[in-house]
Amino acid sequence: MRAVVQRVDGASVVVDGATVGEIRGEGLCVLVGVTHEDTREKAAQLARKLWTLRILTDERSCSDAAAPLLVISQFTLYGDARKGRRPTWNAAAPGPVAEPLVEEVVTQLRTLGATVETGRFGAQMRVTLTNDGPFTVLLEL
Repeated sequence: MRAVVQRVDGASVVVDGATVGEIRGEGLCVLVGVTHEDTREKAAQLARKLWTLRILTDERSCSDAAAPLLVISQFTLYGDARKGRRPTWNAAAPGPVAEPLVEEVVTQLRTLGATVETGRFGAQMRVTLTNDGPFTVLLEL
């Protein structure tokens, strides 16, 4: 699994003109990509990492600050543009594999006590955020 984690001061995701997920104030906007070998265990590991990652103000984590997370599925994180001018998506897991694993990340975060908003899997989404810092971290499990 790959995740692009951004420390934000608010973020939202809109589908078909309607806001489907939004966090206000300090929190994390997380883009999650799934590849073929990923498992529920990796999803749980990613959730624990996100909940305890100390990248908020004063080196706090979401668990320390009760900060919300906006989690959005992002198959393009496994795009490969090393050759040619058009990326390939061969490393990205197909929807029937990826969707339950992204949902597992969200479920595990909520089990840990997190407030989690989400995008809509497979939809054309418009993500708006205010990157605080800017601060962006790439996680790979």
